[in-house]
Amino acid sequence: MALLVQKYGGTSVGSFERIEAVADQIVRTVNLGHQVVVVLSAMAGETNRLLGLASKVSAKPSARELDVLVSSGEQISVALMALALQKRGIQGISLLGSQVSIHTDDHHGRAEITEVQCQRIERCLTLGQVPIIAGFQGINGAGDITTLGRGGSDTTAVAVAASIRADECQIFTDVEGVYTTDPRVEPHARKMDCITFEEMLELSSLGAKVLQIRSVEFAGKHRVPLRVLSSFQAGEGTLIRYDNQGQSEGITGIAFNRNEVAITLSGLEETTTTVAEVFAPLNEAKIPVDMLVQSAAVNDRVELTFTLPQSDLAVAKSLLDPVVERFSGQPLVAKENMCKVSVVGAGLPQHSELTQQVLEVLAEEGIHVHLLASAEIKLSVAIEEKYLELAVRSLHSAFKLSENV
Repeated sequence: MALLVQKYGGTSVGSFERIEAVADQIVRTVNLGHQVVVVLSAMAGETNRLLGLASKVSAKPSARELDVLVSSGEQISVALMALALQKRGIQGISLLGSQVSIHTDDHHGRAEITEVQCQRIERCLTLGQVPIIAGFQGINGAGDITTLGRGGSDTTAVAVAASIRADECQIFTDVEGVYTTDPRVEPHARKMDCITFEEMLELSSLGAKVLQIRSVEFAGKHRVPLRVLSSFQAGEGTLIRYDNQGQSEGITGIAFNRNEVAITLSGLEETTTTVAEVFAPLNEAKIPVDMLVQSAAVNDRVELTFTLPQSDLAVAKSLLDPVVERFSGQPLVAKENMCKVSVVGAGLPQHSELTQQVLEVLAEEGIHVHLLASAEIKLSVAIEEKYLELAVRSLHSAFKLSENV
């Protein structure tokens, strides 16, 4: 008998028919003798609907009230699932983040979990109940509702699994597992049976939408075994391992991020603190910065170029303008309609060799690389978004990642 945490995303519970199907799946798991804790997202489209309601009432709704509003989506799905299980003779019990004591920091909309008190969950399991926990939400020190950001139910599931020392955390979604790239872009993408934690972390951070990046980080910190499965089709999914048995001999996959913007700050004073002070307000606002390149100094001045999500551009500009005025005086330049494409693998070739290969493949397709950055198990390029699909397919083919290879 295993102790399992099963998380079901919005598409998995997107209709009454899907809720009934997931309830049947949970019953089958219980009948196999396993103890199950369930974590649910809101029904597909519900969070966007709630955000739309807020926008009709206020042009600038407060983050606190938005959290109160959007967290109600998960409350609906867990209650419906509890009813569906009870109808099947299973003691399902719905629990909100506050009832489970999922504690977070105070950052509304992007809160981070600080602690999960597992006593309520363990008590439910002892009574033979199936706890059905609302994902995506928690409470801060003041007792206010907080939410974890898009995809936050993944993080809820991993945090719960870590707190109760589950044998496995199973993430059920609308795909059969982790693929070498997005099958919607490259139809020949191959599902992987196994992948290392380090590779999954990189794929998630670089744009793979299968798992939220913070959930993978949390799983790595607490060594929670993860498996990605489909709630629509039977199968073993993809196991994320913490030993080298899942390690590839070369390139594991191609990840990408759409809607990136490249920001250039010119004429910055070359001091030991300038770069840190430039990025301090972005870090405070939790705006992710990537692919940082600094030019060589000319007349004690340097140029910084980096990428960040298009959705954060307006806030980033408002935070950077005072810094630029202080250190440079030259206007901030933002190149929009960019994307990032990354080659990932724990067994990457030498970086000089890999860089040459990637640049040659893209050059053959007439794709200009604006930025390039590499690390131990990844190499990323920033290109114009209109070339994204061509770049992904070309690299996927060049590195022989297709399912028929």
